Amino acid sequence: MKKLIIVLFIITGILTLGCDSLIEGINNNPNVPTEAPSDNILTGAQVALIQVTEGDLARKSGMWAGYFKGEDRQYEGFYNYLSTAGDFSANWEDIYSNVVRNAIVTQQTAESEGNIGVITGITNVLYAIGVGTSTSLWGKVPFAEAGDYVNFQTPVYEEQPEVYAGLQELLDQAILDLSAGTGTPGVGSDIFFNGNADSWIQVAYTLKARYFMQTRNYQNAYNAALQGISSPANTMLAQHQNIVGAQNLYFQFFTSNRADDLSASGTPIVNLLDPASTNYRGNTKTDEAARFSYLLITAGNNAVPNTGGIFSAENSFPIVSYEENILTLAEAGARSESFTVGLGHLNEFRAYMATGGYIGNSTLQYNAYNAADFNNGGIENQDGVTNDNALLREILEERYITFFGQIGGFNDVLRTLNEPIVRVQVPANTGSQFPQRFLYPQTEVDRNPNTPNPIPGMFEPTAVNK
Repeated sequence: MKKLIIVLFIITGILTLGCDSLIEGINNNPNVPTEAPSDNILTGAQVALIQVTEGDLARKSGMWAGYFKGEDRQYEGFYNYLSTAGDFSANWEDIYSNVVRNAIVTQQTAESEGNIGVITGITNVLYAIGVGTSTSLWGKVPFAEAGDYVNFQTPVYEEQPEVYAGLQELLDQAILDLSAGTGTPGVGSDIFFNGNADSWIQVAYTLKARYFMQTRNYQNAYNAALQGISSPANTMLAQHQNIVGAQNLYFQFFTSNRADDLSASGTPIVNLLDPASTNYRGNTKTDEAARFSYLLITAGNNAVPNTGGIFSAENSFPIVSYEENILTLAEAGARSESFTVGLGHLNEFRAYMATGGYIGNSTLQYNAYNAADFNNGGIENQDGVTNDNALLREILEERYITFFGQIGGFNDVLRTLNEPIVRVQVPANTGSQFPQRFLYPQTEVDRNPNTPNPIPGMFEPTAVNK
């Protein structure tokens, strides 16, 4: 834990300096990282992943997913879709230079040390999260040549379906390496699971399920999730403490001089959870008041994320979670198996929440649903849709709320945008068009001739969402 606190001090510097490179100078010379032991490079790659999943990318995707409202400075413009290519250069750097590049160097260094197995499996998982995040937000991106600055200074961009297929193969290889029983990283160097191969294998399967979901391959998503994260103890968490430099990144943002840049006023997440809202999702079996106050603070018509609850200084942040896995089982099961299978997994999640769930409140009310609740006129079907659609709608709402503050919420909104009956009703922040992707960063446009040309606009769907 001491190592985690030390490395998280780096993140404070990133936020202060406007999301500059996580480890200053580490990628100026691609040969320099190989002079350090693989264990040390692994830690740096993992800290960089926290910045990618919990930092600026999560805030930006959250504004477009209906979680946050941009109120001031560049966030007001971004919220209203007034983005430029330069807005994404630092985000791209965080993924490709700090996560993907360092994952590659960790693997190369471990192999040169004869340390093959768990550590190389971990690096493949990190690589998959980095590129998987990238393709979900940008579409066509570098994959096979990504991060190898020695051989590919201007990597080619691969079509999005090919990237997703490659991610599945990469995760399969990761599972093989993790199952080898050799090459465990040094104590403390793996800040997530301390080299526990079983935990990493479950994470890899949940990631496989995530990427099958994003491509709407629901049967394979369900099959993968069956082997995914099976308990909260195996959730991949960015751990935090209330010590300067080790605090939750959202806490750092909202309690710094950026406190007024984002709110949640009038957002879909508030409308779903606020018991006073006409769109409140609670019913005789569900009381969302406690979760609402855990996620948000309201005063009159204003709402802000709760820095004393979900974004408190010491609260951990989920990167790949038990909640995601069980809700994937629910949605993918309902779509590919049967209504009964989907309902069963949804009730598993509700039973977990009823005992405190991910908010740690044991007074929550989440009673089990039965099939009649989704029939025409049931408490989850007041508008007379089919029972299958009523169940999917409830599961998608649950995923949306559970992914509050995570990039996965935006991914789900995009995936279901053309399913008006079941999707969460997230309207465009302005105008009539909904953003479909992030813009390719100016750094890529200027330096990499392989950047897609013509450059797609933010309202053009990516290949998997057309």
